[in-house]
Amino acid sequence: MAKSIPRTGSRKSTRRIPKGVIHVQASFNNTIVTVTDVRGRVISWSSAGTCGFNGARRGTPFAAQTAAGNAIRTVVDQGMQRAEVMIKGPGLGRDAALRAIRRSGILLSFVRDVTPMPHNGCRPPKKRRV
Repeated sequence: MAKSIPRTGSRKSTRRIPKGVIHVQASFNNTIVTVTDVRGRVISWSSAGTCGFNGARRGTPFAAQTAAGNAIRTVVDQGMQRAEVMIKGPGLGRDAALRAIRRSGILLSFVRDVTPMPHNGCRPPKKRRV
């Protein structure tokens, strides 16, 4: 009976990814940063909630900056040099996350706003009465 050799470290980190896509979803309550390869497979992700912020602090620019830094740190170690940035949502963390991405040393080929805009589609919900 052959004894299996234990593997040190995770197998995913050995894959070299030179180019990727960074998706930033900035809502009013949270900011989620996802890093994928060009085919769309998730390599790394982070959000303001997973960084330890909770409640109203998750929607702040500082929380978004921390989340972006966390998500990008792992992919820089895997050798990512170039990236495209897709930003979605109206939140406060949009600019802060982009600033953190620029500071990380990754060359950005383009920054695109992919916020969904209705071309007068569905009827909006009725206004809140408080």
